[in-house]
Amino acid sequence: MPPDPGEPNTGAPPPIDAPDSTDLGYPWYVVLVLTAVYMLSFVDRTILGMLVGPIQADLGISDTQFGVLTGFAFTLFYVLMGVPLGRLADTYSRRNLIIIGILGWSFFTSVSSLAGRYLTLSLARVGVGVGEASLSPSAYSMITDYFPNRKLGVPMSVYNMGIFLGIAAAFLVGGTVVDMVSGTEEILVPLLGAMPPWRVTFLIVGLPGVLFALLMLTVREPRRKNMRRDALGAPPRLSPGQVLGEIGQRWQSLLGISLGMIFQSSQVYALLTWATAIFDRSYGWTPGQTGRPLALLLLTFGCLGMYVGGVWSDRWLKQGVPEAPLKVGAYAGMGTLVFFTPALSMSDPNMALALLAPSVFLTALPMGITIAALQRIFPNQARAQVSAVFLFFLNLGGYPLGAILPGLLNDRVLGSEAIGTAASMTIGAAAVMMIVCFSLTAKPYRRHYTKMHAS
Repeated sequence: MPPDPGEPNTGAPPPIDAPDSTDLGYPWYVVLVLTAVYMLSFVDRTILGMLVGPIQADLGISDTQFGVLTGFAFTLFYVLMGVPLGRLADTYSRRNLIIIGILGWSFFTSVSSLAGRYLTLSLARVGVGVGEASLSPSAYSMITDYFPNRKLGVPMSVYNMGIFLGIAAAFLVGGTVVDMVSGTEEILVPLLGAMPPWRVTFLIVGLPGVLFALLMLTVREPRRKNMRRDALGAPPRLSPGQVLGEIGQRWQSLLGISLGMIFQSSQVYALLTWATAIFDRSYGWTPGQTGRPLALLLLTFGCLGMYVGGVWSDRWLKQGVPEAPLKVGAYAGMGTLVFFTPALSMSDPNMALALLAPSVFLTALPMGITIAALQRIFPNQARAQVSAVFLFFLNLGGYPLGAILPGLLNDRVLGSEAIGTAASMTIGAAAVMMIVCFSLTAKPYRRHYTKMHAS
């Protein structure tokens, strides 16, 4: 089949047609591959949180510095590179861009093992952020082209299960490895010599990237659909100014969803960054003791929450409620305010875990469907760039807020042993703002959706 007019020749395998709703076998295979890649990215991103103690001891850094390392250092170039990489994804082969990104972030994860100072470890985390910036804008765009509009919520939610799969793997594997090598000062690594265990962990976690890059070679580009067309019916390449124009027409939806998800993600990042330290300082648990139950909670309740959120949103959409993803997000915020806020400040670790189960479920509800909501209201030529702008706001706000604020509150306000209370305060405030943002955005989103699908 000849390429669409205006679609550049990238040298990639020829695109295949987006299937209709009765032929979704191969599209689901693509979603599973992309989910596996997303899982890998979160293993590389999250493993740092499992190594708080040994890294602080080796490099001599404070809680605030560690929060900056996990939040700002990674996020800086992740957000700065997102928009230009999103433009490449809207123009060239999304699959090839993802492959390059996998190899890049995996390399810098392994390079983190060689960092001799706080600054060099921060620079390595910047490299991880640059590589990972290529993934989600490309993946969102591909999934949207593979699935019918009213069945998009579930596959987008499944893709985002990669977050919890990756976090769970990092907690499970990372915690177990830390426990196994506890008391071991150095491990002999071929060619590199003796290294502390936390450095060996980084080295090992970066290696599977090559295999995942090869797996992506089995994925083919879908034919782009829902293209904005000119007067002659051709799909032009949109200039940066035209993309800004598309965003300007829908700015309330983009801003409202982005802000809502900033506050949602800050709750997740507060848990990821500080759970190991909280259970250590409050209950005397080792990383393995903390990592195994948290991995189980994330795998079960996190993935279940994403799936239920996708089904719930798609069902409402079929019933004529286009703002369904935002309504689900508001309800999720109400639930997390009740369960998640007190979870990390409990005096009993079993009670903390019991409250974390519904907390993780509720927090996961909007994670895939809000992304699908944005994809539904923008033309194809702008989708990856809009996704990059969304991720710019999300990571510039959510990651540093969740990672840095608890450490800052702990160091400057509450005292060194109150990290659980600091995390709870961060999560509670974020839940309130999440409810407000999604509720206020529902009406303009309905207008933008109706206009997009009436044309």
